[in-house]
Amino acid sequence: MKNLLLATAAAALMAGAAGAEEIKLGISLGFTGPLESMAPAMQQGAEMAMKEVSDSGLLLDGSTVVSVTGDSTCIDAAAATATVERLIASEGIKGMIGGMCSGETIASLENVAKANGMVMISPSATSPALTDIEDDGLFFRTAPSDARQGEVMAQVIADRDISSVAVTYTNNDYGKGLADAFAASFTANGGTVTVNSAHDDGKADYSAEVGALAAAGGDALVVVGYVDQGGSGIVRGALDSGAFETFVFPDGMVGSALEENFGTEIDGSFGQNPAAEGEGRETYLTMAEAAGFDGSGAFSGEAYDAAALMLLAMAKAGSSDPAVYKDSVMDVANGPGEEILPGELAKALEIINGGGDVDYVGATAVDLVGPGESAGTFREVQFTDGKLEVVGYR
Repeated sequence: MKNLLLATAAAALMAGAAGAEEIKLGISLGFTGPLESMAPAMQQGAEMAMKEVSDSGLLLDGSTVVSVTGDSTCIDAAAATATVERLIASEGIKGMIGGMCSGETIASLENVAKANGMVMISPSATSPALTDIEDDGLFFRTAPSDARQGEVMAQVIADRDISSVAVTYTNNDYGKGLADAFAASFTANGGTVTVNSAHDDGKADYSAEVGALAAAGGDALVVVGYVDQGGSGIVRGALDSGAFETFVFPDGMVGSALEENFGTEIDGSFGQNPAAEGEGRETYLTMAEAAGFDGSGAFSGEAYDAAALMLLAMAKAGSSDPAVYKDSVMDVANGPGEEILPGELAKALEIINGGGDVDYVGATAVDLVGPGESAGTFREVQFTDGKLEVVGYR
């Protein structure tokens, strides 16, 4: 009998080990390009969730999770597509965190992910075009659509008694989508948009663009651009020429690079980017600090949440196969179920493995609506004494 019990225990252990696997998740972000300063903290956020799950030993019979990274460049659709092709075909990923920017995300989804049945959860692609895109149930995002951000930005500006603005936007899906959404909301509420014009990234001189914006006038300049590219070029040109003193910055511009590039020159300027307040965010910031990085960076918390949702969906579905677990993402993202904060992924896995339900709240107060995108909370920021400070949430 003793030998029989030992044999049975050994067989159980072998069965558990056989069920375990090394699950690879791809991270496709713009490690070079116009938002490269944001990418490291986003990668670290996603990888922190992966480590948390691996360390728990509770995912799919003790499976471990590793990341495989690729550079989407953020703006080169061909490069992003090639990156995702490599991650799927050569690396054998079971899910992808990304893309980072809207245009390359659309290209990766339509050209590669759909054909290969690969789940994508983007922490930062915000174009309204992604709301209605045909995605075969494979695409989700933890950042809200720019249709919502346009409304919030219009409110933020109006609350500061600014009635007229000039708008410049980076010439791509993200820029045009957000600029148009903002202009519609601002004018509907009685504001005046003096000009709504595109700028190209990668130029050494933006004097012509700044001249046209100055000629149109306005109490402030809305810069729908990239902080590591043309957006900062426009701001520099406007400051040097005295064209504008007050700037409004949406998510693609809100980062530490603004402090480094301009300091006190942009005091009084303001803006917004997706971020939640509350216990989840504070817990995430503390966890990130302990891990050695700054979790307050734009979209870092959203990246943690993207990886966490993907892994909890695998647990819920009992499979790492994207064709299977894609249908469980919404189940773990929303109620009913026990609320799960950052640092509680082991707890979530215990509940799921026991047949229970979870409501993943995470670092950014996750609530997925419609076709699997964040309902959205934004933090309002302003520059004082050369520093970015949070002044409220909307």
